[in-house]
Amino acid sequence: MMQKYSQIICFALWICLTTCSDVTADPPNILLITMDNVGYGDLRSYNPDSPIKTPCLDRLAADGAKLTNFYTASPTCTVSRACLLTGRVAQRHRLVNQLPGVAGNYGVGLDQSEMLIPQYLKSADTPYATGCFGKWNIGFAPGSRPTERGFDEFIGHASGNIDYFRHNYRDRHDLYQGTEELHREGTYSTDLFADAAIDFVERLTKAGSTWFCYLPFNAPHFPSAGNRRDDEPNIWQAPDWALAEYGLTQEELDPHKRFYANVTALDRAIGRMLDTLDELGVADSTFVFCMSDNGAFQLGREGIDVGSNEPLRDGGVTCWEGGIRVPAFARWPGRIAPGTTITKICWSPDLLVTCAALARVTLPDRVAFDGQNTLPILTEGASTQHESLYFQFRTHAALRMGEWKIVREKPNQAWMLFNLSSDIGEQHDLSTLHPERVDQLAAEYVQWKQDIANSRPHRLRE
Repeated sequence: MMQKYSQIICFALWICLTTCSDVTADPPNILLITMDNVGYGDLRSYNPDSPIKTPCLDRLAADGAKLTNFYTASPTCTVSRACLLTGRVAQRHRLVNQLPGVAGNYGVGLDQSEMLIPQYLKSADTPYATGCFGKWNIGFAPGSRPTERGFDEFIGHASGNIDYFRHNYRDRHDLYQGTEELHREGTYSTDLFADAAIDFVERLTKAGSTWFCYLPFNAPHFPSAGNRRDDEPNIWQAPDWALAEYGLTQEELDPHKRFYANVTALDRAIGRMLDTLDELGVADSTFVFCMSDNGAFQLGREGIDVGSNEPLRDGGVTCWEGGIRVPAFARWPGRIAPGTTITKICWSPDLLVTCAALARVTLPDRVAFDGQNTLPILTEGASTQHESLYFQFRTHAALRMGEWKIVREKPNQAWMLFNLSSDIGEQHDLSTLHPERVDQLAAEYVQWKQDIANSRPHRLRE
């Protein structure tokens, strides 16, 4: 009992220290990391039975907070990134589907009138230096590229997936520095993007600048046959050292084992990024958030769909929990208590509003944002601000309100109802037992649609 009281007292003192800290302190640096298609069950911090070695992500969870009810606003790569960077659901920003092929990825993509996180951070009293390193995937036509949308620097690719070593998307070379092609053939893309981000952070920190670093890794996106030469097997790509962690060589063809090595290589790259903050002495003045862009895919493709969303149902491109509930971590030493598990409901549009709060930027009233500032949840244990979360992708739709969720796979189907507090795997449809609850959530879903339909389009120069 005394130990319990001691823990309560220590936590209360920590809350006092964090909430009473000097409000005149400079705004922190911001490091926003996204992983590509990492499932809820792939990481040991969420699934102790996972065979994948991720010591750096385990350390990130231990040093900060692990969020167990964090959602991406869309279960596919393109749309989830657009929602993250705009703070708005797809039906507001109108990029509602994956960009198709070379033409789609090199087209306009996200409406150029939409403002992104770095553009808002440029309006801070002390404007942030901004860099993007990795997968863009929301349009690469003139006017749509990162350095034309608020980022000072960019090294990365336009498309949804590239060959990890040759950096091609289908028959097109797809690696850029700014708007010019960059040739770094032979360098593993995960390390290439981490190296670029580390260089950016080192230069800006030594120059005394406050920075925002967006690090959207393409790993561990599944291999694409369209990126391979005719004589090459379509296998998960990993560097020699990562395969060796599992006692493997490049001759290994087992897709599960190669996937493990791919994720371990990603983990080390994230760890190098965090080590850099420590070495530069800016870990305490840097807010770090790391999330997966959507759940692992569970489409039954042999050798491709090997990630795990356990114990969640289904996966990417669906509105089942496996498609939209994703692993996420936050770290801000001295503000976010180490080893914290956050069970409050949050989602990816919150990140824009949170970044604005960190930078002390006032967001425009004329724009309808779908996020809330998560800092009270992360640093003070406040209750969730979201009454409900709305999801729609292709024919799938869902709405979560508290512990209840309705979901359907086609618009002409009846809503299914699940209580996620007792049925995280969505196995027991309770719609016939609680029709009044279905009606309540269905009415909320309609309210979301009406609110979206009535909201003004976002215009950059309105």
